[in-house]
Amino acid sequence: MRIMGLDVGDKTIGVAVSDPLGWTAQGVEVIRRDGREMARLVELVGKFEVQKLVVGLPLNMNGTLGPQGEKVLAFIEKLKKSLNLPVDTWDERLSTVASEKILLAADVSRAGRRKVIDKMAAAFILQGYLDANGSREE
Repeated sequence: MRIMGLDVGDKTIGVAVSDPLGWTAQGVEVIRRDGREMARLVELVGKFEVQKLVVGLPLNMNGTLGPQGEKVLAFIEKLKKSLNLPVDTWDERLSTVASEKILLAADVSRAGRRKVIDKMAAAFILQGYLDANGSREE
């Protein structure tokens, strides 16, 4: 089963998908939030034959839900209506920080990091979900 991971921000949405067996997550693209993002997500779901979505839920460091988390939950409701697929959330605390560290270690320029950080964060979120939930088909 192929799963799509999303890192939802105010300006962009990072997108990642799993391989068909649910072993690994790969970053796909970064979608600009310009009112057409849902149509693009519908296209990607069809292209990759996605059967489930995992959305990073930004929690405060103490585990509570803040304003950004509320925005993501509202976006998830739109996703459910538009895509008619199951949606799980995954604690995304520090996913962008971890992605940034990896890119810095790889000596990627600031401009290069800005282009890929959201899809890397989406891949980080999805990989954590896959590892924790044993999504691999046996």
